Parts: sequence; C-alpha cells; structure tokens
Amino acid sequence: MTPSLATAQEAGHRVAVVDVAFIFKNHPGIKAQVAAVENDLKSYGGEMQKKQEELKAAAEQIKSFKPGSTEYSQQEERVAGLESKLRLDMARKKKELADAEARIYFDNYQKIADGVKFLAQHYKINLVLRYNSENMDLEEGQSVIRGVMKNVVYHDDDLDMTKGVMQYLDKYSVAGNGAAAPTNR
Repeated sequence: MTPSLATAQEAGHRVAVVDVAFIFKNHPGIKAQVAAVENDLKSYGGEMQKKQEELKAAAEQIKSFKPGSTEYSQQEERVAGLESKLRLDMARKKKELADAEARIYFDNYQKIADGVKFLAQHYKINLVLRYNSENMDLEEGQSVIRGVMKNVVYHDDDLDMTKGVMQYLDKYSVAGNGAAAPTNR
C-alpha cells in the first residue's frame, strides 16, 4: 500500500452517495417550480394559437383582394409583419422559459450541494459521490445506456444520503421560508 492510501484507511475516511436526479424528479418544491414553468408554457401556447389563427385569417383575407392592388399590398405587409412578430415572440418566450428552467435547476442544485455539505460535515463524511438509482429497463434503450454509464456500480444502501438531502431541502431551502441553513456543530 502507498503511504497515502494506508493513511486514508487508518483515518477511516467515510464515503456516501446521493441521487441528484431522483431529488430533482421527486422533491415537491422543485416539482412545483418546474410545474409553474410548464403551466406558463401551456398558457403561452394558447396565446400563440390565437395569434396563429389571426395570422391565418389575415393570410386568407389576401385572397379577397386583387393582386397588385393597394389593399393586396397592404394586407401582404400586414401578414408579413404578423408572421415576423409571431416568430420573434415565440423565440423570445422559448428563451425566457429555457432560462427560467435553467435557473430552477441551477438554484436547486446549489441548495442540494449545501444540503450534501451540511450532512457530510455533520456525519464526518469525507467524500460524496453522485449516483443514479434508476434501474435499467431493457425495453427502453436510453435507460440501458444510462445504466451502463453509471459511475457507481455498487453501494451499500446505508451510504445513500438522498433522503437526508430531501429532508434538508424541506426544512431549510426549497420551501422558501427564509430560514437560514443550520450551522455545523
């Protein structure tokens, strides 16, 4: 054994794992934030449908004018303007929603990391590895690929701090109750 490995083993380093993906999929506070963005997207979809119908009606109205007439040209410009505005609005909203979703994941990942740090320090854990507890499903190819690519092949269930991190989030972070995270004792 190398001196550093022997020293590490003598010191009794402790390791734990956390399933971040499970937390994102199952924590009620995070799910509520994601649902709010999805609801915003759905309501925006209704608005976009109305604007698309207005555009379609304006395009249909062109047919009622004589090609080359002033009315025809004006309606053609109106349709082009509506179409351009619709595309621009859709692109802006898509970016806005993508940014909102990224912010949710960013902010909550920071809170998860704080929870992992708090629990690791409290229980004197030296290393916490991220893992995926999802079972492979032979019927779903992506599930098999994710399963084969797992970094943690085996762990004792007692090493899993995922539930503890979720409890930390419930108590100190996602609820948004303004409570400060506990200090390490």
